Amino acid sequence: MARTQGSHSDITGPRIRDAAQRLFAQHGYAAVSMRQIAGAVGVQAGALYNYTPDKQTLLLGLMRSHLEELLEATAAQPNPKRVMDRLEAFTRFHIRFHSERPDAVFIAYMELRNLSPDNFATIEGLRGQYENMLEEILHQGVADGVFDVPDPKIATLAVIAMLTGVNTWYRSGGRLSLPEVEEIYWDMVRKSVVR
Repeated sequence: MARTQGSHSDITGPRIRDAAQRLFAQHGYAAVSMRQIAGAVGVQAGALYNYTPDKQTLLLGLMRSHLEELLEATAAQPNPKRVMDRLEAFTRFHIRFHSERPDAVFIAYMELRNLSPDNFATIEGLRGQYENMLEEILHQGVADGVFDVPDPKIATLAVIAMLTGVNTWYRSGGRLSLPEVEEIYWDMVRKSVVR
């Protein structure tokens, strides 16, 4: 649908996505209406459909953006040669990256149940790409005789769940700094995989 001349799609579109992300994270996808999103942006509910065909597409877009940003940022990280250093880099990167995006992380992990089957497959494909990076590190560590991991796939899921869990309790200005949290979690990850 064409927008009228002088419309501010470059401003309104991102505002809609930001409002949807905030509301989905606070109240849950199922509890948020398009009318609430429109109200948060300050536009009529009908105007939202100039930017998204429906709420499901908005959810998919938020999840896909988050995961594509994660994959891009991961690819830009240094890739150490030693497998233990690679695991440490992955651990620390995951905690830092996710701590800066609590709403996006909450939606990406907690709202999978609300995706249509096709959209779920899309997001699972992106999540799989990220998980495969860690699984490859674990396989290499086993092959090198450095790690003792009976099932690298299960270990991958467990480590990612543990690292992502930092977002449920960590608050800036709390008892521990983020670097201290990274250090503690790296120690736990290392101890869970070494021989």
